[in-house]
Amino acid sequence: MTKIKICGLTRTEDIEMVNEFLPDYIGFVFAKSRRQVSAEQAKELKKRLKPEIKAVGVFVNEKPENIAKIANQGIIDLIQIHGDEDAAYCEQLRKLTQAPIIKVVRVEREDDLAGIEEFDCDYYLFDTLSSKEYGGTGKAFDHSLLYNKEIKKPFFVAGGLNQDNVAAVIEAIKPFGVDTSGGVETVGIKDVNKIKEFIKQGRIVGKND
Repeated sequence: MTKIKICGLTRTEDIEMVNEFLPDYIGFVFAKSRRQVSAEQAKELKKRLKPEIKAVGVFVNEKPENIAKIANQGIIDLIQIHGDEDAAYCEQLRKLTQAPIIKVVRVEREDDLAGIEEFDCDYYLFDTLSSKEYGGTGKAFDHSLLYNKEIKKPFFVAGGLNQDNVAAVIEAIKPFGVDTSGGVETVGIKDVNKIKEFIKQGRIVGKND
């Protein structure tokens, strides 16, 4: 079954929403963003999260030691590095924590997928390339770049996903998982109905994968 990740949770109300509809993963953004949370905020939110939902910490060009500290305290279950981190960075982070690593690859053209095997990570997350921001653009990249592409590790797809297109994306690409944040918001706030419908649509088409 295709995994579902709801990113950018900041409030107790957000936790209550996901606890009701049970995505596989949620994301806490520690990088500078309107959705940014502190380690202390994430710790309190994680306490309220149902244990079957895994928490992912999202970082951009953060010191590996700082990431490992948060992971090793159990505040997050997985690490998502969303910046300019290179292969050496991944190796260093791997030595500091046993938490699984998701390496984000920002995609605009096929060349952006070259050499991704060099990263010592557990998953990839393919997101839309933007010159202005590292993520959360709300825009999709050309998904045809992934059609029939041999990717040797499980991967998530992000960028512009919402309740109206998630089923088609899963059908076409058959990713390990799909990831959304703004796609389940209304005026910048997580929307319970959009979360419910996004998960419903992802489960319908993803159940046979």
